[in-house]
Amino acid sequence: MKTTLRVAALVLAAALLQSAVANLAGGAAFDLVLVAVVAVALRHGRVAGLVSGTLAGLVQDALGGGILGLSGLGKSIAGYLTGFIATQFIVNQATPRGLIFAGATLVNAACFIGLSVLLGLRHYDHPFFDAGIQAVVNAALGVLLFASMEFAPSVKAWGAAILDRRRKRRYHA
Repeated sequence: MKTTLRVAALVLAAALLQSAVANLAGGAAFDLVLVAVVAVALRHGRVAGLVSGTLAGLVQDALGGGILGLSGLGKSIAGYLTGFIATQFIVNQATPRGLIFAGATLVNAACFIGLSVLLGLRHYDHPFFDAGIQAVVNAALGVLLFASMEFAPSVKAWGAAILDRRRKRRYHA
């Protein structure tokens, strides 16, 4: 239950932050929601990636005002494939993680851009360039996210040790 709440909070925070950045900057070269979905899939597997991708995409579509389900499809496929790959291969170093984030971004972009063009919703001038830039930026953000998640427990332990030393000094003084 605790893990489910953390995952939901991560995805919701990413969706809200992505929506705010897109509204302020008029678009962004990254997809924080996809980064969160891929991180969930890498940590918890393909089912968690599929569910979080579907829900995150629906939330992103609802906040963005587009066709409901367009982002959800790409993110659910990317989340499922990421979770599947994470169970088949060792993905615990920065380079493989970066490649996974970039690959998931390209899968998501292929679904989103392909469906947008097929449905006649939007025309893209340079879809391959845009997807490539987003893949590189998402890979960097994903690697940084995992580095911070792995560094957080050591910071927590370090802070607990400092508090423990302070308590000991009070009792001995």
